[in-house]
Amino acid sequence: MSAQKVLKLSELEQDTAVRVVVDKVPMAVVLDGNGEVHAIGDVCTHGDISLSEGFVEGDTLECWAHGSAFSLRTGQPLNLPAYEPVPVYEVTIEGDDILIDPTVIRDTTSDVK
Repeated sequence: MSAQKVLKLSELEQDTAVRVVVDKVPMAVVLDGNGEVHAIGDVCTHGDISLSEGFVEGDTLECWAHGSAFSLRTGQPLNLPAYEPVPVYEVTIEGDDILIDPTVIRDTTSDVK
């Protein structure tokens, strides 16, 4: 499978998550405060809650229901109650188009500090 256009960059608001579904894979797409676009799995690993309805702060997305925050770079939970990571997808920007391949989960091992 190849990357598919999911949104236009101009459709994103800074520090706000948008839910998209690409080939039945729900994702939260975020334009962070540094101008970087991130795509992570949209389902909180603590409960069946949409992360795109949560709160963006810096490079984290916090689940509105129970407060678990996930790194937009690595998908790792940063606090309890979640302890399992969410997937992080490779994002490509072509002009104003945001493209994501739902079958390519980004290797975040080099991003872990």
